[in-house]
Order: sequence, then C-alpha cells, then structure tokens
Amino acid sequence: MKISVALSNNLLPDKYGKHAAANDIKNGKPIISFPIKLSDIPADAKTIALIFTDPDSIPVCGFEWIHWTAANIPSSQVEIPENFSQTATAPIVQGKNSSASPLFDGSKDVAIGYNGPNPPDQIHDYVLKAFALDDNLDLENGFWMNDLLHKMDGHILATAKKTLPSRA
Repeated sequence: MKISVALSNNLLPDKYGKHAAANDIKNGKPIISFPIKLSDIPADAKTIALIFTDPDSIPVCGFEWIHWTAANIPSSQVEIPENFSQTATAPIVQGKNSSASPLFDGSKDVAIGYNGPNPPDQIHDYVLKAFALDDNLDLENGFWMNDLLHKMDGHILATAKKTLPSRA
C-alpha cells in the first residue's frame, strides 16, 4: 500500500496548515484537509483508516499532537479530495484531535476532524498513516485515537506511512 500527497518545495502546501488563508482557519486552527492518493490497496480490503500526527510536537507540548483520525473510508475511494474532513459523510467517521484534550484551554469547536499543522518553532515532520482494513470499525464520530487503534487490532491488512514536513 502506498500514500501520495503533493508537496510544494518539499513541504505540505501552506493552504493546509499554519499559513492558510484566514477564511480557512477557525479559532487559530487550519481546517482544510489536504488531498491524498492511495494505491496498492489489498483486494480484500473493505475500508481505510487514517491517522495524522506530529511527533515533533513532543518537545513543544509534551505529547504527539493528533491532527486527524478517520475510519470506515471505503477502500474503493483511492483519492481522498481536498477538504474531505469537512465533506465526508457516513459511514465515514472522524475522531477527536488534540484540541479536544481537557489539558488544552482553547475552543473545542475544532476538536473533531482535521486540525492542520501549526508548528510554533520550526519545520515539523508530520506523519500520515493509512491502514487497509478487512471490515468497517464500530466507531462513532468523536472517537479517541486509542479507540481506533484498539478497534483496528486484528483487522489490518496493509499499512503505509508518509512524512509531510510543514513550515513554522
């Protein structure tokens, strides 16, 4: 399985992160998700799950920031379009991002779905993982990432990972 995301000068295009247009930012959080192309998905896969995180946030905030989780994407959907996070409908479900944390003092109205890169200090290497699964997962909108990880256990047919740098 492979993931492809178009980069600009080896960086995630600005429109999907910190330097997005003002109308694409809500409460300081970029909200327009980037397009993703998937290939070499196993023939017996039924769904795809996505996890998008920032391991470089650990020195900044003390944990790996969760930017987006999604599940039950039909495996036939090999092109995930721009802004998918805001337009996806059932059976696709999206989880909480780190803005939902009780440790975060900010607004909770961007706590489910895509919460784009916003590195405060330097270029961060964001990690997008895709999982081909043999079934739909019993999850509802607003699940936590650990729920997704537990539900995927025993259902993963293939995985792919892509590093997506984004500028501060």
